[in-house]
Amino acid sequence: MHTSLITNNHDVTKYSMLLLRFILLCVVALVSFIFPSPMSLAKMPNTVRIATFNVSMEALNYSENPHNVSGNELTTALQSQHPQIKNIAQIIQRVNPDIILLNEFDFVNDSNIKLFLNDYLLKSQQGQSPVSFPYIYQGPVNTGVTVNDDLHHDEKIKQQPADTHGFGYFEGHFGMVLLSKFPIDAENIRTFQHFKWRDMPGALKPITPTTTIPWYSEKTWNSLRLSSKSHWDLPVNINGNIIHVLASHPTPPVFDGPENRNGNRNHDEIRFWLDYITPQDSAYIYDDKGNHGGLAPQQAFVIVGDLNASTVDGDAITDNTGIAGLLTSAKVQDAKPMSHGAKLHSAENKHAKHHTAHWRMRADYVLPSAYGFKVINSGVFWPAENDSTYSLINTRASSSDHRLVWVDVELTKIHTQQKTQ
Repeated sequence: MHTSLITNNHDVTKYSMLLLRFILLCVVALVSFIFPSPMSLAKMPNTVRIATFNVSMEALNYSENPHNVSGNELTTALQSQHPQIKNIAQIIQRVNPDIILLNEFDFVNDSNIKLFLNDYLLKSQQGQSPVSFPYIYQGPVNTGVTVNDDLHHDEKIKQQPADTHGFGYFEGHFGMVLLSKFPIDAENIRTFQHFKWRDMPGALKPITPTTTIPWYSEKTWNSLRLSSKSHWDLPVNINGNIIHVLASHPTPPVFDGPENRNGNRNHDEIRFWLDYITPQDSAYIYDDKGNHGGLAPQQAFVIVGDLNASTVDGDAITDNTGIAGLLTSAKVQDAKPMSHGAKLHSAENKHAKHHTAHWRMRADYVLPSAYGFKVINSGVFWPAENDSTYSLINTRASSSDHRLVWVDVELTKIHTQQKTQ
């Protein structure tokens, strides 16, 4: 009896241990699903991975004198096998997106992106498989393009970076580039670099509250462009299916004064996309070729970029026509990508798991349309401190103060023809 009791206790212990192991495996599997490991980002079959990454590959990041940059700084860094750029390439190789927008990639000419593709992405970084993007788009942006007025109210005219359509020390500073494994339909690209802010109905014109006088002179307001960089509609052909990659990088809603000129502009740069995907609201929009309107109904799109806005953190205007309106639009799917590393980085913030920037905010977005896509998975490349890849992101100098954000989608019903309203 005693022996039998011991045997039964042993069996109970054995099965308890097996049950505990099973529970632990389930927990690990659940955590791995919710917070995909940077070491295991394999895509599911028949899915497309779309990503955005503010890579901080801009002149100020490579200059010892931030007030004296020429535009050649990124080229010099690329030619020197720069460790920060190698880490950025390794992150991209690990995630292996099919389409990725890079923000803050200086555009002086096309030599920089060719160097990055050939000398970094096409070469293994720390044992990772090289990644090829045969199709690229990199166009002009408004940063550094001077305006003939004193925008900054410092009694100086046409000064870079202050008196420009977009903050920049030279034309092309903080530029953008799209990399794709699928063909980009060049003939049907639409850009909105020159769209004027004043031409948006109900534009949030900055006013100095103490004087009720507009911040910008009438001459400037009549010429100032909406996009601080640009807005792009880039049609990508995925095995005969057309998706519209809507790319931008609105100005941060800070670094201004009580007139909130940057906050207003950030709001309206985001509102532009909300109007563009809403046929009844897009008639006023015109592109750089003079064509009017936005997307027609039943066109698949994905909004990507560093939007510099959040509904719960930061200083963005969160009414229903800005970032809040975009995220809650019935036309958009928000997968709400997350990471365990971000959650640990700001444990006191209940929204931390969705953060995409080191400075504790969700700023970067991949937002597929409700039409045409089924969201399969998503994530933010933000390893925890005990992860072997943490060194890739532990400081801004390691790679960037932003994290790569990705969403896996399965294509469903998609038209093959280009359509605008």
